[in-house]
Amino acid sequence: MRGLIIAMDIAALLASLAAAALWLRASGRTVRRISYRETLDAADFNRIVTALNRTQILNGRAAAASGLAALFVSLRFLVDLLTR
Repeated sequence: MRGLIIAMDIAALLASLAAAALWLRASGRTVRRISYRETLDAADFNRIVTALNRTQILNGRAAAASGLAALFVSLRFLVDLLTR
């Protein structure tokens, strides 16, 4: 049972690190500011939408990794509680 608890601790740690790395990547990409004097064409809109979509995907993955880490921690507490 001790090995299972250690494995869950390691899994929670890795999932937390993955979430932190994904959120760091998502926050590192910024969208260029647009002046009101500029005229936007289809390529500009495409770049903006692509940047927003990539950030949304990375944020979704980071949220899933955080949820997975929380699941591992709760399972670890459950196993610890049941083995006492």
